[in-house]
Amino acid sequence: FIRKYAKNSFLRILWFLPTLMLAGVYLSDPEGKFKDVFTIIFLAVAVSKIFFAVISLPDLPLRYFFDRKIYPFTALASVVCIAAAGMVIYGGTFGKTHFKVREIEFASPDVPKSFDEYKIVQVSDIHLNGWKDDKPAIERLVGIINRQQPDAVVVTGDLVHHGAAELDGFEPILSKIKAPDGVYSVLGNHDYGIYRRWESDDAKLRNLANLKRRQAGMGWTLLNNAHTFLVRGSDSIALIGVENDGAPPFPKYGNLPKAMKGTEACAFKILLSHDPTHWRREVLHTDIDLMLAGHTHASQFMLGNFSFSSFVYSEWGGMYREGKQGLYVNAGIGRVGISFRFGAWPEITVIRLKRE
Repeated sequence: FIRKYAKNSFLRILWFLPTLMLAGVYLSDPEGKFKDVFTIIFLAVAVSKIFFAVISLPDLPLRYFFDRKIYPFTALASVVCIAAAGMVIYGGTFGKTHFKVREIEFASPDVPKSFDEYKIVQVSDIHLNGWKDDKPAIERLVGIINRQQPDAVVVTGDLVHHGAAELDGFEPILSKIKAPDGVYSVLGNHDYGIYRRWESDDAKLRNLANLKRRQAGMGWTLLNNAHTFLVRGSDSIALIGVENDGAPPFPKYGNLPKAMKGTEACAFKILLSHDPTHWRREVLHTDIDLMLAGHTHASQFMLGNFSFSSFVYSEWGGMYREGKQGLYVNAGIGRVGISFRFGAWPEITVIRLKRE
């Protein structure tokens, strides 16, 4: 196509000038101020080119089998190319704040009568580092959560990306999350500060202690290999939380037997565990009725029911059932790696318990 539309050699070289300019901006930006902008522009161009090249390729042999030149695959490639660029640009601009409320019903004969229609709101993977320049978005998120009028709110890990300091300026906002039975949280892999270099192990431990202290200051109850009971009259359900319990290379600090000890008499149990792989590795071998997880972000991209997360996780988004036991995997709020979301919109899950 370059040869066809640019006969002059100099003009052919100009076709690569935008890419070279982007690379120049990226290399001259050691602090990464333009990293997100660069990445979205680069993907919008690169992904579109890849789709165009692959889809239009069959037109090359077709031209030799027909007297007239026909380009049906090139026409199709052009449409797909424009759509792909549009998805990348939307996902990198408006998609990351396209908050979506998803309503789920979990029915079980073990749900106590007093908890029929009990409403839990789940959010996960906020990754506050990505919101430092957009506090109004988190204020809007809190407003959406409170408008659901939940009985309880749960946050299933990865509140921060690198360290507790990311909470600066967000504590007054997040402390406005309210529910009659409280706000509960667990730790995700990022909350331990393992993805940044600390000056010492003590500094890393102080960061974790600071994160725990600041969550308590916001009125949240951190369930670190512990449990509590949600009570309605003479009925109760056990709300259990474990530290991050991931499959390699993610950290495994969870102690489920310790967290469950003392809940044996409770007929209905809910577990908060950040990593969904914990469900098959251990949780299915217990009497826990429902596990709530996050972690996968649904790869921050979904097209229909497809997500790249399906190549890595057997349970990556939505509700899964094995007999009477259930797992719900929330797609998360924040972003990792690239400031982009399309299809896998930032999710606020409303889980309504139903007595069968």
